[in-house]
Amino acid sequence: MPGFCPELVGSMSEGAAGNPTGVMIEAAFAHHGLAWRYVNMEVATAALGDAVRGSRATGFRGFNCSMPHKVAVIDHLDGLAPSASVIGAVNCVVRDGERLVGHNTDGEGFLRALGERVRVRGTRIVLLGAGGAARAIAVELGFAGAAEVTIVNRDEGRGTELAELIAANTRAVWRPWVGDVVVPPGTDVLVNATSVGLYAPDDRPAVDVASLDNAGLVADVVFNPVDTRLLREAAALGCATLDGLGMLVHQGAAAVERWAGVSPDRSVMREALAAALTP
Repeated sequence: MPGFCPELVGSMSEGAAGNPTGVMIEAAFAHHGLAWRYVNMEVATAALGDAVRGSRATGFRGFNCSMPHKVAVIDHLDGLAPSASVIGAVNCVVRDGERLVGHNTDGEGFLRALGERVRVRGTRIVLLGAGGAARAIAVELGFAGAAEVTIVNRDEGRGTELAELIAANTRAVWRPWVGDVVVPPGTDVLVNATSVGLYAPDDRPAVDVASLDNAGLVADVVFNPVDTRLLREAAALGCATLDGLGMLVHQGAAAVERWAGVSPDRSVMREALAAALTP
């Protein structure tokens, strides 16, 4: 089409070839008839500032940030949304006039997926890990009114720091990760917020498998494989499970909403993502 110039968004990361986000977002754009394109970009750490300036110059409407840029990108932005400010990391940048504003949709994506299965307010959560994903999830759980979040992590400093971060909004405690974690009775949701199991179908976090059925729901943020060992073993005990695709789909949908002002069809996005991840 003569004169055709799509609106541009994309992703900046290292190891960009392994990022499936563009598949589901492009599927959403096509489904809703939007003249937008999503560009997956390999950006080295030393070139991040140049890449952000380039996005300004070329009129990008926004972009995602993946590892290792989620914290470093903050120095190149004009402002932060409240969740990104509390979490201290950005995975979605939105152009607002001439300003680039950082958001964090990781925890929001998980919360939306979880909210399709349970009422989050008043829940008791056991959260495995205290890294970037765990931090984003914990903050959003606090905002959503979870009654209690138990953070299980080997590093006391990171675990207690995260507990203190969300303590204003929920009861939060750190528990040392020693040996196999025993899920306490009365747990509403167990969340694996670590990367254990990613691209490793035979791996799972160190948990006491027999105690998994103490949780009403077992969730995993790992999206590849979709059916992780943790979820398989939980399902074998009769537990309800939540896979990592929901979090990924909902965080992508949140980005599309911020960029294009359209609430995309999540089923279209999930179908495209699942197809892309099928061996």
